[in-house]
Amino acid sequence: MTQKIKLVMSDIDGTILTSQHKIDDKLAVRLKQLKAKKIPFVLASARSPKGMHAIAKKLEVTEYPMACYNGALIVREVEDDPFQQIFSQELNVEETLQLIELLTKEFKNISISLYSGSDWYVESVDDWIEQEAAITKLEPIVANLNQLLLEQRLPVHKLLLIGSTPEVEQLKEVCESLNLETSSFYLSKENYLEVTHYQVSKEKALTTVADYYQIPLENTMAIGDNFNDLPMIKLSGMGVAMGNAPEEVIKEADIQTLTNDENGVSEALLNQILLKEI
Repeated sequence: MTQKIKLVMSDIDGTILTSQHKIDDKLAVRLKQLKAKKIPFVLASARSPKGMHAIAKKLEVTEYPMACYNGALIVREVEDDPFQQIFSQELNVEETLQLIELLTKEFKNISISLYSGSDWYVESVDDWIEQEAAITKLEPIVANLNQLLLEQRLPVHKLLLIGSTPEVEQLKEVCESLNLETSSFYLSKENYLEVTHYQVSKEKALTTVADYYQIPLENTMAIGDNFNDLPMIKLSGMGVAMGNAPEEVIKEADIQTLTNDENGVSEALLNQILLKEI
């Protein structure tokens, strides 16, 4: 007999968003039905809190936590603060300074974005930053990154390094050869290199949120479409792969749903939770 699902964690891009970046149009109805059953629906993404909050607002799920930067920062909305921190896993400041020095000396064409809490900092606004701002509908804060780290000791939840694909591939190799103790490097797009603490993952995010609600992992569902979703898909009681996920991700999931252009998340919630409770 399958376990009763009491908590759902879902990826955003390629999962609840279609290939045209529109929200699954049946999802709002399904989430109202989940809410009536007191089942939290938690968003988990590489996006920043501000980049996720607009989506959470549209779906009317702002009362639930959001796992931002792939779980480096987990926040929830309270009356006077839309981004109250529940959990934070920050990059080592010395390692971050070392990376920024490497970039400014050897990879001058790479665009650096530093994310701290809900804020996005850049040294200057270049073409890559303009593109990212257009995608996320957010405005970066222009500042001296070294100064922020040395003088303000800002917590760093993520670095996003953008450039041409060959340059970014070369940068990834160089970064990995540094053997930094706590920094982890992965490509979120072929020309987007993300840097977070090596312990950051959606698996840990799922554990943290399940603990927060005091729900056993066997009573959780995790939905995603890509390799960075695999840890939470495998850990959850019911791992759901989108129909548009790579074959390796689908193989590791308990269930395959429809694609993100076919309301795959709504379909999974309906068939695996809502209809089973009638």
